[in-house]
Amino acid sequence: MDEADQEYAVLEDGAEYALLCSNAQQSAFRLRNKSEASCALIENDDALRFQADYQALKSGNPDWDADKILAQLWDHGGYGWLAKQEGEP
Repeated sequence: MDEADQEYAVLEDGAEYALLCSNAQQSAFRLRNKSEASCALIENDDALRFQADYQALKSGNPDWDADKILAQLWDHGGYGWLAKQEGEP
């Protein structure tokens, strides 16, 4: 976890992916791809869409682990396109 992650609470943490949120209102998310050392910051309108996508996957697939849910969001949800290498501004 990098320094920026310390401002966020962990929602999901798998071997390959992690999901963190900024506050109780979940107005911003950090979706990390650990193996690629990259992170997508998801804010504003994107955060609202992400929260709906995340909740739909989680409730629709209760047997999926964190990595499977987050990989779906990263790859098929398109959130990986928002990613930057960790440590980049």
